[in-house]
Amino acid sequence: MDFIERLCDRINDIDQLPLACKLGYLGTDESLVLYPLPGSQVTTEYMDGTTDQQLNYEIAMKSKAQKRIHESLWAIQNELENLTELESQDGSFEFDELIITNKPFINQIDDQGWFVFLLDVQAKITVFKEGK
Repeated sequence: MDFIERLCDRINDIDQLPLACKLGYLGTDESLVLYPLPGSQVTTEYMDGTTDQQLNYEIAMKSKAQKRIHESLWAIQNELENLTELESQDGSFEFDELIITNKPFINQIDDQGWFVFLLDVQAKITVFKEGK
């Protein structure tokens, strides 16, 4: 299933972002990432193997420029809050909705001046059984 890749692509389509979003966790330098969170679940399973799922994701940004993070994550949040369509490239899912579960918030600052802010989202999608 290619949902997380399509969500990352959609984030990267936002013009004003100073960094490209990547899948995975924050690096040692300035970075913008998307990764899954615990708590995702199948909400309905159909006879043909198709499932409705709620998937939890987090978008994290690390920078020494707090304003840069703030502006970037709010731009992402505004874009995703209005997201009505996201297409699978391999036909593995159908998008239903994306809910902002936590607006951008500061998570940490270290003694070297790095800030980390987070934005949490939940996607509701239908996942089709492989090989159909």
